[in-house]
Amino acid sequence: MALQSSVDRPPPGPTPRGPLLRIILLCLTILAGTCARAQNGIVRGNLYDAEDGAPVPFATVRLQPLGRGTNTDADGFFTFGNLPPGDYRVVATYVGYDSTTARVVLEVENEIEYLRLLLPPAAVNLSAVNVSARRQRQREDVAVSRVTLLASDILELPSIGGTPDLAQYLTVLPGVVSSGDQGGQLYIRGGSPVQNKILLDGTTIYNPFHSIGLFSVFETEAIGVAEVHTGGFNAEYGGRTSAIVDLQTRTGNKRRLAGLVAVSPFQAKALVEGPLRPLGESGGSISFLLTGKQSLLPQTSPRLYEYATPEGFFRTGGDSTAAPRGLPYDYRDLYGKVTLSGGNGSALDVFGFQFTDDFAIEGLAGLNWSNTGGGGRFTLVPPTSDVVIDGVLSASSYSVNLLETDRGPRSSGIAQYTARLDFTYFGGREQVAYGFEFNGINTDFIFLNASGITFRQEDFTSEINGYAKYKRSLGDLIVEPGLRVQYYASLNTVSLEPRLGLKYAVHEGLRLKAAGGWYSQNLIATQNDLDIVNFFQGFLVGPESRITEGENNLQRAIHGVGGVEYDASDRLSFNLEGYYKGFTQLLELNRGKLSAADPDFVALSGTAYGGDVSAEYRSGPLRLAGNYGLAFVDRNDGTEVYPTSFDRRHTVNLYGSVGFGSQEQWTTGFRFTFGSAFPFTQTVGVIEDPGVADNPVLTDFLTGNGNPLVLLSTDRNGGRLSDLHRLDVSLSREFIFGSHARLEIAASVTNAYNRENIFYVDRLSGGRVDQLPVLPALAATFYW
Repeated sequence: MALQSSVDRPPPGPTPRGPLLRIILLCLTILAGTCARAQNGIVRGNLYDAEDGAPVPFATVRLQPLGRGTNTDADGFFTFGNLPPGDYRVVATYVGYDSTTARVVLEVENEIEYLRLLLPPAAVNLSAVNVSARRQRQREDVAVSRVTLLASDILELPSIGGTPDLAQYLTVLPGVVSSGDQGGQLYIRGGSPVQNKILLDGTTIYNPFHSIGLFSVFETEAIGVAEVHTGGFNAEYGGRTSAIVDLQTRTGNKRRLAGLVAVSPFQAKALVEGPLRPLGESGGSISFLLTGKQSLLPQTSPRLYEYATPEGFFRTGGDSTAAPRGLPYDYRDLYGKVTLSGGNGSALDVFGFQFTDDFAIEGLAGLNWSNTGGGGRFTLVPPTSDVVIDGVLSASSYSVNLLETDRGPRSSGIAQYTARLDFTYFGGREQVAYGFEFNGINTDFIFLNASGITFRQEDFTSEINGYAKYKRSLGDLIVEPGLRVQYYASLNTVSLEPRLGLKYAVHEGLRLKAAGGWYSQNLIATQNDLDIVNFFQGFLVGPESRITEGENNLQRAIHGVGGVEYDASDRLSFNLEGYYKGFTQLLELNRGKLSAADPDFVALSGTAYGGDVSAEYRSGPLRLAGNYGLAFVDRNDGTEVYPTSFDRRHTVNLYGSVGFGSQEQWTTGFRFTFGSAFPFTQTVGVIEDPGVADNPVLTDFLTGNGNPLVLLSTDRNGGRLSDLHRLDVSLSREFIFGSHARLEIAASVTNAYNRENIFYVDRLSGGRVDQLPVLPALAATFYW
């Protein structure tokens, strides 16, 4: 094998002297030697939908007569290693499809055979078949604090405005807290938004949620697989200290031109896909996928939802005569991808995107942001090697601008360039993965605080990392140790981050699991816990000059997670997890600095701990699910310990859906959410600043009106707002026209009993602004 010979030869040139390069070289040498051991034969392949050529993820594949089983990955790929020569039969099954079988013969040792299997759609309705490929995957993976989503999962949930979206689904997951319908951000098990890495086809997205908070930049029907790691993630992920959301879009239809158009009071959207070179007998094809959506709220809300306009948005100084002008949220999302698929499982995706958001409050403020980027992602399956290679080369940029009438502009721009290469070796009961990544990061940040102090950062830095992960099944025990090595150039710091995951099957239906590790990041956001509401989120990298003695400015955390999975029956399953996150160093922009001599940044520490319990029942067309979360999240600024603004003590989510009628063409669903009150720093009073410091000579002490100053309590986040609860319901009907065309009409009611959930209280006027009230909607989606 070529890999064997490369290990035997000495590396050319001088030996690297840097500690990071020496560690990476050592890890590569060890792993390459492991993968190069003499192995027996391999049977691998890809599973595709026979109708459109799309990969079938998480299907069950069994190898007979050995009785070994596995699941396909997000690309429909599967592999069986360490096979002696012999005659085998591969059987693939998935709910909604007829099974398919293929015979393969390994005639000599170390032979590698590739299969391309096509699953035909079932001739009968299989919705009542209680088969869960995900449950099988849970038995074979550590999967601690990981939730895997398909587009079908999102479509099952009652949608807001008749438009299902990933942003709506994420808020019902265990451990996820949302700040609300407007300006919504996600806080995952004690981490702030900047501590969450969001990936789209391997590319970092710095702001994936629109200002209205109900919709993400991602098109639901274009999602292939999304994985949400709420903590304890292994070494393949890094650069963030709390959570990962890794989303892969699917390939376009390889057989025919297809798509959809949809309209609702909230937005209009379209998707078009099809073959540029149809899938042939050789298995090769070229396909495309284009999606786009446009907000309609600026046109529809003044007529349909005039009552829903938050009064505080358009009234200043207590002026109650100003007329509402509709919901001030406008956005546009575009995404496109071309996929070149080879006949042996190799593939190349070339993609690009542009996401924009415009939030305008007449007479007060205007905010706009954009995400733009693109790149390429490839999978290489060498016909004579047992290592599969994946890679990403991409670039993305995010810029946000805020202009307020009472202060100077704020702006932030960040651009990232990524090159990543991953290698995966599949053995019989073991798997080795390792890889390398380079990130170049540009920042351009301007911020004017309330004291008139301007912050400015223009910087370019880079991050280099390598990782290795080993997975081994030892009877009923699965072990998954990993190591990540991160080098931050601007800090001249190497971070060694060991990770570990474990799962033990007590019996077939009961599994114990645990995971943890060390994590780091160099990214800082401008939001802090004194904000009541903040639509502006800028980004910076850590400063080079030390903030605390004896510590560099690298932000660090440690995770520990333990839990139990229990399958009570084929239909009912439970999951219980407890977690701890210790944030040993966090950095915040010192937005309250009063003079140029004050530091630009302050260092904090903090903890987040709690637990989540969830249950899911599936039986035919019926799905019921729910979860409860208990959380404690605090920060320590060196003088006091205080709860964060997103320290939601109790969270309850209940949701479900059921299909009924002839061929289950009717579907109804519900979602109920309860969240206990968020903390906030209480207002002690408002005084008038006569402006003496600015101009003591010209100030008229008798008649002059100064600027109001808000006095805050010294008990930081010592108050609590009111609890939140809301019920969303939906009802849809599907009309089928021929083989491919169908129309879905969906009626939905958001906040069905019109609960007045608080958004924020204006500190100056004392006026209360609520989240969105009851919002009925009717939407139509035509698929062809």
